[in-house]
Amino acid sequence: MKTLLLVKELYLDGFRHISHYLVKNYFKIFAWFSFTMLAVAIYAFFFRLWTGFYF
Repeated sequence: MKTLLLVKELYLDGFRHISHYLVKNYFKIFAWFSFTMLAVAIYAFFFRLWTGFYF
């Protein structure tokens, strides 16, 4: 839980001082896209382990 709060604080602090609206929203969208792609990669890895993929 502490790790999630730390990630949340880093996320909020990273966008706190960006002033331009377009740049701020672009980086927010890119951050969420990156989090989503990381989640998909972790899901795919565990799915392959669970179904017995032979490395």
